[in-house]
Amino acid sequence: MEQESLLFSFFIIFTGAALISTVALFFRQPLLVAYIVLGVILGPFGLEYIADASLLSDIAEFGILFLLFLLGLDMQPIKLLGTLKKTFLVTLASTAVFFLLGYSTGLLFNYSGTESLVIGFAMVFSSTIIGIKLLPTTVLHQKHMGELMVGILLLQDFIAIFILAFLDSNNIDQGNALRVLLAFPVLIIFAYLTTRFVLIKLIARFDHFKEYIFLLAIGWCLGLAALAAEIGLSAEIGAFVAGVSLTTSPIALFIAYSLKPLRDFFLILFFFSLGAQLNIGLLSEVIAPALLLAALALSLKPIVFRYLLRRFSERNRLAWDAGLRLGQISEFSLLIAFVATQSGVIGELASLTIQAAAIVSFLISSYIVVFFCPTPIAINSKLRRD
Repeated sequence: MEQESLLFSFFIIFTGAALISTVALFFRQPLLVAYIVLGVILGPFGLEYIADASLLSDIAEFGILFLLFLLGLDMQPIKLLGTLKKTFLVTLASTAVFFLLGYSTGLLFNYSGTESLVIGFAMVFSSTIIGIKLLPTTVLHQKHMGELMVGILLLQDFIAIFILAFLDSNNIDQGNALRVLLAFPVLIIFAYLTTRFVLIKLIARFDHFKEYIFLLAIGWCLGLAALAAEIGLSAEIGAFVAGVSLTTSPIALFIAYSLKPLRDFFLILFFFSLGAQLNIGLLSEVIAPALLLAALALSLKPIVFRYLLRRFSERNRLAWDAGLRLGQISEFSLLIAFVATQSGVIGELASLTIQAAAIVSFLISSYIVVFFCPTPIAINSKLRRD
């Protein structure tokens, strides 16, 4: 993509986003949905104003990294460990249920056994973006639920990393699995030592230079994300660990406040790229399995998560609220479909089925959360929480 076309792409995306957001707010519709619809309209399978969405998709991934980095800044390490322990069995049980649902649906529509396995894996995960982006952070009740959701989503990330490692035909060996298993504690130790002996001292020495702190935070977030990806983990986990490592810093709140506009900039690109990658020309061939997968995720995930959280002594209202927020297919599912297709594990139709199911669940789940749960962009003013 040439520089002038990239400039035009940014112009058309953000001008279009401003216009469609105005319409969406006027008719009281969720903004996330508006960004996805804009991607469908302007993308390579719509009006073709954006002929190639691949570069924009890569750029948009930074939004997820900054989102998880900011989330980590609000997490105390001891509390995080307790949350992971509490959500381990919930995540394990839900993974088994949703994998079987996806696998059975794949077989029902005559996909191969291998393709059905990948569809089953894709059904396991819930969206970090929708689950966390639409979660208020200033209400104590929501903070507790946020901790539970972060625990579940992080454990799902670990599962996704192992799946991605084995889907990559170049990495299917026991040595790679062991490397992934050992990489996480290595990353945590490195982050702890670097923060304690380097970053904290730099922050204390130059804390009156706000631009420096801003750049240091971005460099640390992206640097640890890159390191995590290099040693076999996901960049998302690296960004989250980077945030957690700085949570005791006296200027953690300043860092969080400074990076929020940057996060939102990239998240707009992320949701636009989701819509732009949807090949509407082939939808007729996969519409039935995609809609069934989306319907299963939207209807059964809230029920399953509510039941499992209630079994572990969470209040009914909190368990139901968390279930609704986790009731969709994940952006990780899109990545699994991409890697599986690139490795020749699944065909184009199976990949499109996963993509379509994920995006449909994104759209409908956004409506459900915005209309029925407390969020910063809730349509009902009584549910609007910052």
